[in-house]
Amino acid sequence: MNKLILAAALATALVCTPAFAADLSAADVQAKLRAAGYTQVHELERDDGLWEADVTRADGSFEEVIVDPGTGEIFDPRSTRALLDAGQILAVAQKAGFRQVESFERDGATWKLEARNARNQRVEVRMSGHDGRVLSSKREGWWD
Repeated sequence: MNKLILAAALATALVCTPAFAADLSAADVQAKLRAAGYTQVHELERDDGLWEADVTRADGSFEEVIVDPGTGEIFDPRSTRALLDAGQILAVAQKAGFRQVESFERDGATWKLEARNARNQRVEVRMSGHDGRVLSSKREGWWD
């Protein structure tokens, strides 16, 4: 009887455990960028938990874009998607629990903030310029 209960508990745990997708590799990001119509990827590096890529578009223009390593979403400042303004991003950041924002700046289609989190720790935050989602947050002075 105990073995049957243990087996049922293990089966439930395996079925109910969420699957976590692995971050995209550099090769995956390059393939995604090419599929999105960028003709060349000149430089690709990981910074603040996100992929940053210098790309050339089909029209020959050059730009830096950001790629979310978990979802593959591309943040291109020249996309037609609407961007939040400074007031909107600060309101979203406050709702997300960030306070004492010391600095913030738009970086393409994302926003970079230096603020305090709910635990009063200084953090560097990168947020989506489209909807304010937190893309990355790391404590200042701590290594990845």
